[in-house]
Amino acid sequence: MEELSVGSRLKGLGLRSAKTGNDISSLMYGKVPPQARDLEEAVLGAILIDKDALSEVIEILKPETFYDPNHGLIYKAICRLFERPEPVDLLTVAEELRKSNELEQVGGPFYLAELTNKVASSANVEFHSRIIIQKFIQRELIRTSTQIINDAYEDSTDVFDLLDKAEANLFAITDTNLRRGSGDMRKLVTDAIMEIGEIRNKELGLTGIPSGYTALDRITSGWQKTELIITAARPAMGKTAFILNMARNAAVDNGIPVAIFSLEMSAVQLVKRLISAECEIEGDKIKNGTLTEHEWAELNRRVEKLAESPIYIDDSPAINIFELRAKCRRLVSAYGVKMVFIDYLQLMSGTSADGRGFNREQEISNISRSLKSIAKELEMPVIALSQLSRAVESRTDKKPQLSDLRESGSIEQDADMVLFLFRPEYYGFTQDAEGNSTHGVSEVIIAKHRNGPTGTVPLRFINKFAKFTDINPFDDLHEYQPVQKDNSGNNFITMPSKASEEGHNNDDEIFDKF
Repeated sequence: MEELSVGSRLKGLGLRSAKTGNDISSLMYGKVPPQARDLEEAVLGAILIDKDALSEVIEILKPETFYDPNHGLIYKAICRLFERPEPVDLLTVAEELRKSNELEQVGGPFYLAELTNKVASSANVEFHSRIIIQKFIQRELIRTSTQIINDAYEDSTDVFDLLDKAEANLFAITDTNLRRGSGDMRKLVTDAIMEIGEIRNKELGLTGIPSGYTALDRITSGWQKTELIITAARPAMGKTAFILNMARNAAVDNGIPVAIFSLEMSAVQLVKRLISAECEIEGDKIKNGTLTEHEWAELNRRVEKLAESPIYIDDSPAINIFELRAKCRRLVSAYGVKMVFIDYLQLMSGTSADGRGFNREQEISNISRSLKSIAKELEMPVIALSQLSRAVESRTDKKPQLSDLRESGSIEQDADMVLFLFRPEYYGFTQDAEGNSTHGVSEVIIAKHRNGPTGTVPLRFINKFAKFTDINPFDDLHEYQPVQKDNSGNNFITMPSKASEEGHNNDDEIFDKF
């Protein structure tokens, strides 16, 4: 009976027992959870005497925010009246509680009337509400910490799931309770003008992280926060080299911290590729160690800049989406990472266990949704590589299409941008539609762009260095052609004509200079 009595008292106080998982219990530490009962009474009283008070607190407080469970029931009844909408006052709230058989539980009409005597006016109701939410956040932190401690003692708990759950709960407390309100129009206009002014002063109007490729940045304005960019291609198109080059351009040229998750290649292999591109030494020589004295000297001279760059490589194999989310959060916290690259999506696991109950298409759908969620949560661009189906090989025109995305249509749906890499000479196409040589040319096809135009951007691909560059870095930037429409209605960027290359030798000679 004594145990039942203690449990009843805990329930009345709105506390949680570690075993039941219901309300929080801090009495195990001999402390009463943070609370503000008097302010809860004052806020409820203000709402009952002033119809405008509810509008000031409805976006701040929720029924579960109140420490006293009876106060939560009263506020829930008030919210039901507000949603219908019906007047909110002493009589209507009492009637609403009577309909739900909760009136006597909260103390009857007498207690409601007593609440109205707790406050003279609703002048400070918003300030009081913010104190209540602060106490609630403190209790949530205690609850989350206690749950983490309990789970950590369980031998059957997967440590990576535990880390992800702990971090997710902490982020949820922030996202749920610290919401941004509506902004004053004058302030919003001022902020917008300031942002436009900053963009105006930036090269090429970049608003995001630059890719390092002039024509591509003109279409995208840089990689934007919260965006999921899918880069897809058939094998041997240079997908890994492309993201390594972009990571290098962001980190080395602009000092922007980036993270690379490589599920296919080891970290050392990726670094060898970066060294080859940075020092312009053939990949085979680096692999075999057959460098000349001059190449060794060049490597030692140019590799220092790469060594000091904020590039963080994780080559954990078969990483699942929960581990990825946890690692991204830690990289943001520890190193201020601003962009994430994933090589590649189909090698990831969508579940923390063995994935039972999901077919591969559902698993890929879950991964793509989660990647978009990570981009939004951490406010950074996430660039993920993806394989294409073999349907490309069966067509006369080998250019990829959105329908070629492998294993799931949700990749196309979740992505803010879909890029395809296409090397015409790989399939034996030696000239483009205008008669320009395709030797060493790789096309970046922007097939989907949620916030801008689509198009095709030609880049120079130097296979022996695994390096992408602008199609002709000796040309003035203004000589690049603007985005135009082709016969199918798609946007494209024309390659520099032969006339525009006058003064240079030819494609091969330009290629050899890199």
